Amino acid sequence: MKYPYLLAAFASEFWAMEETKLLAIVDLLAMQAEGVKFTAEEIEARISPATASAVARKEGAVAVVPLRGVISPRASIVENSSTGGGTTAEGFAATIERMADDDGVKAIIVDADTPGGNVLGVDEASAAVAAVRGRKPIVVQVTGYLASAGYWIGASADEIVMSPSSAVGAIGVRTAYDDVTEALTKAGITREIIAAGKFKGEGLLGPLSDDTRTYMQGRIDEYYSMFVDRVAAGRGVTAAAVRDGFGQGRMLGAKGAVREKMADRVATMKETLDRFGAGGPAPRRLAPERERRALALR
Repeated sequence: MKYPYLLAAFASEFWAMEETKLLAIVDLLAMQAEGVKFTAEEIEARISPATASAVARKEGAVAVVPLRGVISPRASIVENSSTGGGTTAEGFAATIERMADDDGVKAIIVDADTPGGNVLGVDEASAAVAAVRGRKPIVVQVTGYLASAGYWIGASADEIVMSPSSAVGAIGVRTAYDDVTEALTKAGITREIIAAGKFKGEGLLGPLSDDTRTYMQGRIDEYYSMFVDRVAAGRGVTAAAVRDGFGQGRMLGAKGAVREKMADRVATMKETLDRFGAGGPAPRRLAPERERRALALR
């Protein structure tokens, strides 16, 4: 295989992403490394929903902010992984803050369809959503997936609304380590690591040591705790309730998610827009148990 270190570096990032989508990206990279070429349309079909038209907009006094495709820190994780490059955590947070400061916006609806992504910047994006609460209503409308890093962000909203066929969950964090020594040997390459600093060369070649594996697990546990604590705070439950329920890493459909208190109601985007008076009748109430925190500035 060509470029084994490129593939290993990608897999070894810290991911909060629905498993099958992450594996699809890894497989796609592996095929491209072997010389297989795909069109942008073929890549789109393999990985994520179309996002070319997913831009922030206003529907009357309601702002609609997209949270679509693979979530990454500042740039696309994979070129053309979704049209427009998915969502950057930093850019999403900035848009939410801008809409929160816009006096012409009375409510924010996050249009969500994402498998999740890289953990970097995600807790900050979730904090930006949480900061809106009490200023104006902020609701996440799930139109496909709200998975992993997407749920990490969305759980901080006043309310999560799911279309009937949508799914949420995949709460967890993962990474991987590929021992590429055999691949290098087959390619006729003998690599030697020269480094300074006790741990500087760890995890670069050969099997993982117990010490390195413990360190990596500690990093995963740290991100997972951040994830769980943010979800618990946003959904008004204990951290134990998130760890021991909430799908435990699995995705749940709309009705199951509402039963598990991972979401608040089942409705379409049109119904949610109508509820907030986006070109329709006056807004109706949010889910009663969350109304007091949500509608102070409706």
